[in-house]
Amino acid sequence: MTKARLRLDKIPHARLPTRFGHFEVFGFENEVDGEEAVALVKGQLDGDLVPLVRIHSQCFTGDTLHSLKCDCGEQLEQALAKIEASGCGVLIYQMQEGRGIGLLNKLYAYELQDGGVDTVEANLQLGFAADQRSYGFCAEILKYFGLKAIRLMSNNPDKIQGVSSEGIEVVERIPLVVTASSLSQAYLRTKKEKLGHLLD
Repeated sequence: MTKARLRLDKIPHARLPTRFGHFEVFGFENEVDGEEAVALVKGQLDGDLVPLVRIHSQCFTGDTLHSLKCDCGEQLEQALAKIEASGCGVLIYQMQEGRGIGLLNKLYAYELQDGGVDTVEANLQLGFAADQRSYGFCAEILKYFGLKAIRLMSNNPDKIQGVSSEGIEVVERIPLVVTASSLSQAYLRTKKEKLGHLLD
């Protein structure tokens, strides 16, 4: 796999007030494959406090439509609230919908799930890996901000490994706990049992 490389000649940057607080927003492009990502930054990242970081994979159905089938939207909101409360942190929003298979393929996976298969088996039946995401691009974004050590908000051990393997030290993992509903319970169980997510 070719190492990610940020396009540095053009990085849009603006203030972004949200209902969680005021952030700065930066836009990034991977010169290697054209992947895009957004980083929301709070506070001074070069102080004594190790910043909170969330790498959040795009979930149109959960983040925007507030689907009850997953925990993504609630995790996004928790992460923004925690960064605001901390006063120092970064949320990277990576465009890797459906664990990297894209929005339309994710909807095909939903169709299969309606027929009784779980989220992992649906991806496999469509010819994809259970999780196709990579985190090298996100690690390069963290390095752009000068971060060498982070407190990572995640339940996914692959994210810890993904940034650690790129030279970013994860000094603490902070779980994002979402109460399972009757609609998300099986999905969360599958993430724990088949993907190794660190869930109670």
